[in-house]
Amino acid sequence: MRAFVYSMVMVGLTCVPCRAEEATTASVAQSMTAAAEKFVASLSPEQAKITVLDFNDPQRLDWTNVPKPTRKGLQYREMSPPQRELCENLLAASLSPAGHAKSQRIRSLENNLREGEKNLTNGHLRDPLRYFLTIFGKPGQDPVWGYSFEGHHLSLNFVVKGDQVFADTPSFWGANPSIVKVFVPGGPKVGVRTLVDEEQLAFDLVNSLNAAQKAKAIIAKQAPNDYRNVGKPQPPHADKEGLSAAEMTPEQQATLRKLLVVYSGHLADPVAKLRMQEIDQAGIGNIYFAWLGATERGIGHSYRIQGPTFVLELVNIQADPEGNLANHIHSVWRSLEHDFGVTAQK
Repeated sequence: MRAFVYSMVMVGLTCVPCRAEEATTASVAQSMTAAAEKFVASLSPEQAKITVLDFNDPQRLDWTNVPKPTRKGLQYREMSPPQRELCENLLAASLSPAGHAKSQRIRSLENNLREGEKNLTNGHLRDPLRYFLTIFGKPGQDPVWGYSFEGHHLSLNFVVKGDQVFADTPSFWGANPSIVKVFVPGGPKVGVRTLVDEEQLAFDLVNSLNAAQKAKAIIAKQAPNDYRNVGKPQPPHADKEGLSAAEMTPEQQATLRKLLVVYSGHLADPVAKLRMQEIDQAGIGNIYFAWLGATERGIGHSYRIQGPTFVLELVNIQADPEGNLANHIHSVWRSLEHDFGVTAQK
């Protein structure tokens, strides 16, 4: 296993290596900075105290998708209607149109959870307005700034360095229910699936493997309870597991790459392209695909994809509010090179 030394991406600290073709993200960084500046300008002094923190604040690395009573930042519920619009503008600048729409649908699923869990002690935490925005540093003034937008089943973390988007992870996207089976006012229609391609393409891949490939790819008969390093500031640096893409057919490699493109497609197009450039430059043959659990729907399943630059995990084992098994997805993409804008050096 490789040893890593972590250093903050900040002025005055050790210079970090540039990402390939960084200039391609300049337009996104500019839009994000402009949107963040407008949001900050809308804050009252009291709001600014809890919303705009120093870039070095330890809370920047404090993340989790788990519902909890307190979080950093300004709650969406506490924003005025104009501020909510400005918040959405910042998200829209950072994400693709499809990714932004998906983030809104994930939040709307909290209505389904609130109805299904209204008799539970933590039912009040299920709230589509219970998401929090935190700005780290001063956009447009500091050479490095970032932001976090987080709540249950969505955690977005970005860092802008100079005129580039330097980091876009941890990036957590979840869905409960992943397939809507009961309509709840404010939630999606019955039959709507969230994170559908993120799950289906992986099923397509594992079920396309021959017996010898499956013997390597399927590393456990039972899915884990959750993804690794939940809420930890550092991604998992475990050894690669499963089947290498070098042992896949060209068609299987294409399915694997399409799956990675789907996840990258959550992001604004230039940032998504940059992420895929990093993966391609590291070599698709160096990526490993591991499956845990059942290879059919409705039974707990999980997969891990790891390359030289990233780790991607999806787990679907928990039931939805109506008790339907394996209808509750957790997925997370973490960079092994610059999670939170923190650079890993060998």
